[in-house]
Amino acid sequence: MSRALRALAAAAGLLACAGAWAQASPLGVVAQTSGGTTTYSVPVQTLLVFGALSFLPAVLLLMTSFTRLIIVLSLLRQALGLQSTPPNQVLVGLALFLTFFVMGPTMEKIYNEALLPYNEQKLGFEEAVARGSEPLKAFMVKQTRAGDLALFQRIANQPAAPAAETPLRILVPAFVTSELKTAFQIGFLVFIPFIVIDLIVASVLMSMGMMMLSPVLIALPFKLMLFVLADGWNLLIGSLVGSFGVVP
Repeated sequence: MSRALRALAAAAGLLACAGAWAQASPLGVVAQTSGGTTTYSVPVQTLLVFGALSFLPAVLLLMTSFTRLIIVLSLLRQALGLQSTPPNQVLVGLALFLTFFVMGPTMEKIYNEALLPYNEQKLGFEEAVARGSEPLKAFMVKQTRAGDLALFQRIANQPAAPAAETPLRILVPAFVTSELKTAFQIGFLVFIPFIVIDLIVASVLMSMGMMMLSPVLIALPFKLMLFVLADGWNLLIGSLVGSFGVVP
């Protein structure tokens, strides 16, 4: 009860401070229209930027290479028969840094073509957003299958159009669907050698009458040995990064 009262008191204090700040320094919403374009005042632009930051996790998860990377890494852990090794934090961290590596050229284009001119006041806010979305859209178009794109165009009752002219509301779900399909295909290939080891170990144990032994436990060291001897991390990460066709 005391914690709840403290929380209510803190919330009331914040509201009171916010009300006093609003009365002392009102936020002016200034919109100037000239030549068909609307320019917002700096406080409004700041609010829009902070509002857009709330969508940053969704952009990172669904509009970059992160989805494919984290799914394949998770499937690799399951194929090895490991429940919590490497831990989730390690897999997510590795997927994040690989995402930054793969998306490096795209992010560099966004910085040079949109963010830098906007900071130098050479572009308006809306034009900077439009320019900044083009490199990201080009990356997603390159990774999206034509069949997935046609599916969402049909669902949205949109006429068939080139991928480069497709709006983001159709391109993003098509891109995510293609990434899921590609990740599962790579995961299937990762599973095959480890399934063979499981079958061999299970057959040997059955032929020796050791039915009480767990084949998963016996096969685990052989899987790890095969993965290490084949330099599995090098092969997997190299294949994953190369599957995007992007040269950082």
